Amino acid sequence: MTLNGWLQIAIYFAVLTALAAPLGRFMARTFDGERTFLTPVLGPIERGFYRVAGVDERTEQSWTGYAVAMLVFNAAGFFLLYAILRLQDVLPLNPQGMSALSPELAFNTAVSFATNTNWQNYGGESTLSYFSQMVGLTTQNFVSAATGVALLLAIIRGFARASAKTVGNFWVDMTRTTLYVLLPLSILLGLFLVWQGVPQNMAAYVDATTLEGAKQTISQGPAASQIAIKQLGTNGGGFWNANSAVPYENPTPLSNFVEMLAILLIPAALCVTFGRMVKDERQGWAIYAAMSVVFLACVAVSYWAEGSGNPLLHALGLSGGAMEGKEVRFGIANSSLWSVATTAASNGSVNAMHDSLTPLAGLMPILLMQLSEVIFGGVGSGLYGMLLYVIVAVFVAGLMVGRTPEYLGKKIEGREVKFALLGILVLPLFILGFMSIATVAPFGLSSVQDAGPHGFSEIMYLYSSSVGNNGSAFAGFTGNTPWYNITGGVSMLVGRYFMIIPVMAIAGALVAKKTAPASAGTFPTHGGLFVGLLVGVVIIVGGLTFFPALALGPIVEHLAMLAGQTF
Repeated sequence: MTLNGWLQIAIYFAVLTALAAPLGRFMARTFDGERTFLTPVLGPIERGFYRVAGVDERTEQSWTGYAVAMLVFNAAGFFLLYAILRLQDVLPLNPQGMSALSPELAFNTAVSFATNTNWQNYGGESTLSYFSQMVGLTTQNFVSAATGVALLLAIIRGFARASAKTVGNFWVDMTRTTLYVLLPLSILLGLFLVWQGVPQNMAAYVDATTLEGAKQTISQGPAASQIAIKQLGTNGGGFWNANSAVPYENPTPLSNFVEMLAILLIPAALCVTFGRMVKDERQGWAIYAAMSVVFLACVAVSYWAEGSGNPLLHALGLSGGAMEGKEVRFGIANSSLWSVATTAASNGSVNAMHDSLTPLAGLMPILLMQLSEVIFGGVGSGLYGMLLYVIVAVFVAGLMVGRTPEYLGKKIEGREVKFALLGILVLPLFILGFMSIATVAPFGLSSVQDAGPHGFSEIMYLYSSSVGNNGSAFAGFTGNTPWYNITGGVSMLVGRYFMIIPVMAIAGALVAKKTAPASAGTFPTHGGLFVGLLVGVVIIVGGLTFFPALALGPIVEHLAMLAGQTF
């Protein structure tokens, strides 16, 4: 640990917070249909899309109609991507002659990108054609992220509107998110990455001869455009197998800093958007503060653990921090910060190998994923997941003071609390359920690289990442097997849609309620007391659900390391 490292972390968070405010306010105006500086250019294009698709932007949908439209659209995207991957060998833009994916791998990959998970049981540069990367994966990177934002807008309107029947129009929300937010930001970031040295071409791979006389194949392709949206959309699936640790994907310290900002930029800004759309920006900043407390605590633990190094190596005279699995050009501070940022968001991209993290540093990504990915979380999905915890928090507060819970003037009743707990608790059910099978069955254990508690953590990480729609992994694990392709795909579907349906049901219930004015007995939800309560609820409800599993994995591994034991 160094002062320079802490300073880099502080600068990152300060810049993130400074950018969140203007972007959040811009998005609020865009989603409310107000005129922005992009309207003269993009307004005609937006209206043209509606005419071609037969969409009336003035017609809104009930929560059930909104949810059905989302499910149909996502199902169509899944089947289209599955077909592209299965027919890859006969489709164009395949200069390396990549073969079609197997049925199980195509299923896992299609589910992964349709659910904004981007788990990859393959190496992109050795498995996918340019057509699959661009038309298949990059398209899903845009629309899966836009789906998350659209669903967030539905529940925001549930809080903002009173005695209404509709929560918006899914097709309009999808279009505006993609056209006004994701696409302009991706163009800017893509051009920046090209300037930094990321390839953006359609050339075949290049053979080079090394100084030792060996042959090396240098991959090419339309990488910058995919990397831009994979970071901004909290998708995370890399163009290359080693992801943002590859110099081609993340060439410089500056590109590393900007890509890390892109990971959390939209999730952070959506907190401000939420506050503006419910007509009280303080509410959004309170949620941002709660997220930030957990995020910064995890960063501090991770950097301290990595900076302290491994006592087993210290005993051999090798002092200093833990540099295994890290890029020297990024160092310990930026590697620790990225590992927390990418798992706080449901991004999953990596600039260092998480499998090489020290036990406590490796615990932080697992914990963040098991907290339902609500500490910033995915684009849209992180905030609507956090709103489930907000409902539980105000319910607890209401019990303590003996009055009906309220949030933003809406009474929080039994129906909303039940749906919130359903959305929260269904995730550990599937993580622990699949884990219990994989940790005892031969077909599950055969993929584990390491013995002992770290091997247990590898399995736990996979299902936490899949259900949390994150996509990162402990890299020593072999996931490309029928068991893990299928159960991993099911986990991603559960993590995405078993939370979405309760969220939409809550939106439908709230939008029909009247708004009650605040009174002297109303619990304020924009101050420090509420922030502390919300953090406590997230840690207790989310964290303690998994504590036995965490104790058997990273915590045992850490204690063994301190005792000088290896496995």
